[in-house]
Amino acid sequence: MSMKATLLRDSLGNIIVQMEGGFDYASCEPLRKQLTEITTDHPEAKLQIDMSGVSFVGSSGINHFVDTLKLLHKSSQEPITLSNVDEDFKRVFELYGLTNAMVVINNFTLEINETEGMNQAFGNRKNTFQN
Repeated sequence: MSMKATLLRDSLGNIIVQMEGGFDYASCEPLRKQLTEITTDHPEAKLQIDMSGVSFVGSSGINHFVDTLKLLHKSSQEPITLSNVDEDFKRVFELYGLTNAMVVINNFTLEINETEGMNQAFGNRKNTFQN
């Protein structure tokens, strides 16, 4: 299983890593090395890891990834932000002892029932964004 990581910088200089593929031990070691270099070279930047493209996580891969997150937190003393994390991964992170001080998990998904009354709340506007 291979892993692809795309690095982006936002307007504030923060670093976003978009992950795609699967975690296994072989793919996690180069990722650890690259993330460590990035945080060393840019200590002022906040790091966010987008996990929306992660399709597979092996047991050795998740162990190595959690160790990487702990190492990055230890060196920067800032929490690492993980976005779009699957519910199963959240539970695994909790089992491995990752705390909110180490990792902040942001998910941007809405449940269907959360959006049910939005059209009434916003006045049933149709074609709002069309010219």
